[in-house]
Amino acid sequence: MYLCTMYSSELIKGTLKTIILNLLKEQGRMYGYEITQRVKELTNSKIQITEGALYPTLHSLEKNGELSTEKEYIGKRVRKYYTLTKQGHNTSKERVNEFADFVNTMRFLLNIETKMNNV
Repeated sequence: MYLCTMYSSELIKGTLKTIILNLLKEQGRMYGYEITQRVKELTNSKIQITEGALYPTLHSLEKNGELSTEKEYIGKRVRKYYTLTKQGHNTSKERVNEFADFVNTMRFLLNIETKMNNV
């Protein structure tokens, strides 16, 4: 489940892999909870990713060879860190470019710039 106070879950679901890949590209190595908190912080709580949405996505990216993992023991707890592989870096770049092009296409299709200038 995606918890989002501002955007529909369909929008978030369609961009979650791109968000995670880009965040890991920028931050390097992160663990799951850290990812959720960073997204929440960067979006001023407009996007809040639940564990139920995050971990299946991380596992899918790992299965596809886009992420590697490393376990770190902190006391009795195990923290799993995620980093991009070479393939993950390539996928991140492709997805960000694809999303940027999609946003521009939607702006054109919905005539958003003209509507926003007239407000």
